[in-house]
Amino acid sequence: MSSPAFDVIVCGSLHLDIMVYAPGLPRLDETTVGTRWAMQCGGKGGNQAVMAARAGARVAMIGRVGADDFGDRLRAHLTARGVDARAVGVDATAGSGMSTAIVRDDGEYGAVIVSGANLRIDPASIEDRWRASGGASVLVLQNEIPEAVNIAAASVARESGAKVILNAAPARQMTSQLIDLVDILVVNRVEAEMLSGLIVNDNASALAALPRLGAGRRDIVATLGGAGLVVQPRGADAKAIAPIPVRVVSTHGAGDCFVGALARWLAAGADLMAAAAAANQAAAAHVSGNA
Repeated sequence: MSSPAFDVIVCGSLHLDIMVYAPGLPRLDETTVGTRWAMQCGGKGGNQAVMAARAGARVAMIGRVGADDFGDRLRAHLTARGVDARAVGVDATAGSGMSTAIVRDDGEYGAVIVSGANLRIDPASIEDRWRASGGASVLVLQNEIPEAVNIAAASVARESGAKVILNAAPARQMTSQLIDLVDILVVNRVEAEMLSGLIVNDNASALAALPRLGAGRRDIVATLGGAGLVVQPRGADAKAIAPIPVRVVSTHGAGDCFVGALARWLAAGADLMAAAAAANQAAAAHVSGNA
């Protein structure tokens, strides 16, 4: 069997993000005065693809944008960052996905997304796009696109011998048809809580949630923000990885940075613990503004 053309293929979302910086999030009926705003290319899929490429992987993106200025910006951004965007389709009727995020002075944020063309990816097209691209060692998925698309991508990836990473963000219920195709499940505290039914806020509670997240059937990585992360390799004991102390500039995109770096190191042949430790370092550099 020939080697895949890419290290990582990301099938997922693309959003044009409008970032608004303010002292705090507004309450209901309140108008808050911000300090500045910026436009940046994002979406969990796009972010993860760019981060994997930045970490040194050969990366391709499967997704969909609108036939609009946002879509042009998103595709150009991927190409400029070293991501192959030939499998990013253009929708003639639906607008590109976008989001608005309000970032507080302490770096925490809240966001609203409008999915647009991301919801119009055709599941029936995924196998052709994967095979036309030449495949990859690792597939990365998230929950900002329809589950049917994730199932189609995971199915062809597994048939091709690729590892499937699912970043279960944003949190939503998933069918067993999808979850049974996942090799590595990555969740944060909110996602771990929703999927396990247990409150997850530290190492002990993350460890308690692991059996309900499918420990033993798949690898699991539970990220805990400033508390570090817990890694459960399939068939081995769970281990905690300590947080890296940094001055936080912004947590926006930290999870995507982690997942992109994790995919890069897994594609390079690192074991799960080593890949998670490297991804933890990458995420720490990202939130401190030193990436």
